[in-house]
Amino acid sequence: MTKLRAKVVPSAGTKTVHAVCTHDCPDSCGVLVTVDTLTGRATKVQGDPSHPVTRGFLCGKVARYLDRVYSPERLLYPMRRKAGVPKGPLSKGREAEAFERISWDTALEIVAARLKETATEFGPESVLPYSYAGTIGQLGFGSMDRRFFYRMGASRLDRTICSTAGGEALHRVYGVKLGTVPQDFAHAGVIIAWGANVHGNNIHLWPFIEEARRKGAWFVVIDPYRTRTAALADEHLAIRPGTDVLLALAIMHVLFRDGDEDRTYLEECTFGWEELREHALKPEHSPVRAAEVTGIAAETIERLARAYGSAGRDGRGAAAIRLNYGVQRSENGGTAARAVAMLPLITGSWKQRGGGLQLSTSGAFPFNSARLQLPGMMQKSALKRVSRVVNMNQLGAALTELGQGPAVPASSDGPPVKALFVYNCNAAAVAPDSERVLTGLRREDLFTVVHEQFFTDTTDYADVVLPATTFLEHKDVMGAYGHLFAQISQPAIAPLGEARSNVWLFGELGRRMFGDVEFEDGEEELIAQALETDHPFFAGVTKERLEREGHVPLSLPKDERGESLPFSTREWFRTASGRGELTPVPEWVAPRESRSEAEGGGEYPLEFLPRKADNYMNSTFANLPGHRQMERKTAGVLEMHPLDATVRGVATGDSVSVWNGRGRITLTARLGETVPAGVVAARLDWQKLSQDGANVNALTSERLTDIGGGATFYSTLVEVAKVERMAAD
Repeated sequence: MTKLRAKVVPSAGTKTVHAVCTHDCPDSCGVLVTVDTLTGRATKVQGDPSHPVTRGFLCGKVARYLDRVYSPERLLYPMRRKAGVPKGPLSKGREAEAFERISWDTALEIVAARLKETATEFGPESVLPYSYAGTIGQLGFGSMDRRFFYRMGASRLDRTICSTAGGEALHRVYGVKLGTVPQDFAHAGVIIAWGANVHGNNIHLWPFIEEARRKGAWFVVIDPYRTRTAALADEHLAIRPGTDVLLALAIMHVLFRDGDEDRTYLEECTFGWEELREHALKPEHSPVRAAEVTGIAAETIERLARAYGSAGRDGRGAAAIRLNYGVQRSENGGTAARAVAMLPLITGSWKQRGGGLQLSTSGAFPFNSARLQLPGMMQKSALKRVSRVVNMNQLGAALTELGQGPAVPASSDGPPVKALFVYNCNAAAVAPDSERVLTGLRREDLFTVVHEQFFTDTTDYADVVLPATTFLEHKDVMGAYGHLFAQISQPAIAPLGEARSNVWLFGELGRRMFGDVEFEDGEEELIAQALETDHPFFAGVTKERLEREGHVPLSLPKDERGESLPFSTREWFRTASGRGELTPVPEWVAPRESRSEAEGGGEYPLEFLPRKADNYMNSTFANLPGHRQMERKTAGVLEMHPLDATVRGVATGDSVSVWNGRGRITLTARLGETVPAGVVAARLDWQKLSQDGANVNALTSERLTDIGGGATFYSTLVEVAKVERMAAD
């Protein structure tokens, strides 16, 4: 195990403040911020060496965080759109020409008045909040904002764009989102990164994987794309997108066929294993049949299954799976996550340190969200009832179709969306089917407010823009979805300019519009409310201790050896049966988006992977020069296999058009074997920073996953042609 660095001691004239990175990442790093006490300016950020997972280092994104905080492009004052300036794309650096500075009092008056008018004329459900995980702190992600929109009776947002299919899968199998702790990966003998780019977006797990490898562990990556992690693995299995269910069933087929199941564990800790065994042993789930669909050779599937099934024997380390959310972003993604999550139940690898599976540990943190958010305030609204729900993946439909006739998939029927309030999210860049989203955002009758740190794609369509704080400028409390430490994040510096936190903003609006006492709570009161629980996992987690220590481990059940091994015994399960649920059995279903997609009436023979950039956080950091420099080799690039390029007359460096029935984008081709034949890939960027003002989401759809209502980004088909050839045709 790598030794921890010495405790950081501040120099004369400086102080060190403990913060937490609240960006959407499983690592939730403890961060030490050095602040010049004379100027109040932060001069350095570094990982907390005392944090058992952060261990003194930060990812490449956050190591340069001061570039973001002190960027000359920061939004620092409230702004409103100038009269006569239409909504639409603004070139980088010229956004301020469309807006004029106003005071916070004026901004709050405008927003409050327009929201009141909209709610009165069209009903409160005509107001739609749109947010996600720009911050995952308990206060910033969901506290005073939820109180405000509940009190108004606004439409509720189903926040499903990232993780709900996989989260629902864990709930159906285990009853809770919990898994192998990152430190225990160091004890594994076989490690499978399934749809997990650990080196790119979960870097603090990597040292534990490397420690296991030094002891002889075999590390394999299952991913359609040759990620950083795949390039460093012992073996990379380039699975065809959306076929993970069948690969998992083929592994089960071999495990049950060869007797590698743990019969004692199955009988004690699972429900429905006999039915699953019968299902998995069907001929259509054999490695030979699976090879035809997944693109992975039958002998490779056999070898993978045998290694997985035999791990943990004869003193060797157990098998661990790091499953990530890419697997569940396809039409059958929830079932895929369920199937993979069942594998450690079949082998009983949960019983050994280093075994099991990790997708998310967020369910281990019993924060009192109901106390923070107060959903009962909906009964005080003009509706006097629970308001309708709009799925965030169907924002385009909500902005263009609601109120136009029968209910659309985005929601039950009701009034059209007349006011949109965006925060913690760059909706115009990240929402699927972006052409439809942008059509809705252009509406002159749509009043749009955006709370942001920069002029993004979304602010280009705003009527009012409000400046937001970074995590160095406000206080919060949080858990994690990749480790098991509760943490508190202290404000290291005063807010720059007139930037304000979510708590302040929605508290001010709530006081102006409603006057309820619930809007008087500040950060200190909200943190105390978040910790109001008698759940045993939070035994010892108090506000006072967090203030003193920065991070506090959860109090998980321990066995006779003093180890906490999730799902090693029945006490860990939270399902109705009190066991791991293996039924209904997972079924392989081919994607609905066929190769002759009706939406466009043409042939779309290529699977498209709209990937996240390694050096951005979704769309966050994409506008910063240093981060763009780190992404220079892949920005605006379409990665193609030579076989697909040759038949289309495309060479590296050619400008290519990529299209389907929803949209079209222009990229620069780069040939190689980062993708298998039949698959092309490009990375998410801001619309305004893309070659033709359109990013990868011009091609993705609003279809939802089989469970959880999640996004289906990776169930996208396209065609590609050289731009010159397109012009000639």
